[in-house]
Amino acid sequence: MNPKIALHGFNNLTKSLSFNIYDICYTDSDAQLQDYLAYIDDAYNGKRLTAILETVAEIIGARVLNVAHADYDPVGASVTMLISEEANPPLELGTSASPGPLPETVVAHLDKSHIAVHTYPESHPAGGISTFRADIDVATCGRISPLKALNYLIHAFESDIVIMDYRVRGFTRDIHGDKLFIDHQIHSIQDFLDEETKDRYQAVDVNVFEENLFHTKMRLLDFNLDDYMFRLEADRLPEDERRRIEALLQQEMEEIFYGRRL
Repeated sequence: MNPKIALHGFNNLTKSLSFNIYDICYTDSDAQLQDYLAYIDDAYNGKRLTAILETVAEIIGARVLNVAHADYDPVGASVTMLISEEANPPLELGTSASPGPLPETVVAHLDKSHIAVHTYPESHPAGGISTFRADIDVATCGRISPLKALNYLIHAFESDIVIMDYRVRGFTRDIHGDKLFIDHQIHSIQDFLDEETKDRYQAVDVNVFEENLFHTKMRLLDFNLDDYMFRLEADRLPEDERRRIEALLQQEMEEIFYGRRL
């Protein structure tokens, strides 16, 4: 809704952005799988996840009040963050249009909102496919919008599949006492994706406008087998083995994207 609305009191609308991010990999032995787990655990440790959350807070215009994090043995991390609303102007990132792996957990508590990140590994000895999922929730109350951090988080995790939900809950009142159930225009989460992301991903929407509920799922358009091999080079494998691995990877991504076994 443009222009700016004159409100009575505090903006009580809750805006929540939730998404699952998937990273898929092929390893041909248990030793390679364990090496990959160690690599991901190091790449997404408590220190790195804390830095990501601090940037999210800066992007949406919040101030970090307190941070605590811990890394667990053998894998995993937790981070808690307390921030206050609108202490700083939102950070502008590039040409973004937004106003917006392992058992690790990140929870950031805002003064009226929260940020939470949980990452999970999933693998099976049959086939050699490993899938790592990150569940991310950014909920804000008031004028600040989690959509401002959308592009940054997608690029920070650089994933194969992203499934997103955005919802506006509750209501606030204008100066005349009339209820407002949303305070900004939105037709799709894709409205707030930058052009680079739109060019790289196939995107599909399922929206319920009457409920202010928006759902978008995306998968990478380009497929390069080497990008999914851990310490393996595709051109060193026989042609039939490359085709077998590619088929396994494609099936994994399609089943995640469509949410059912194919």
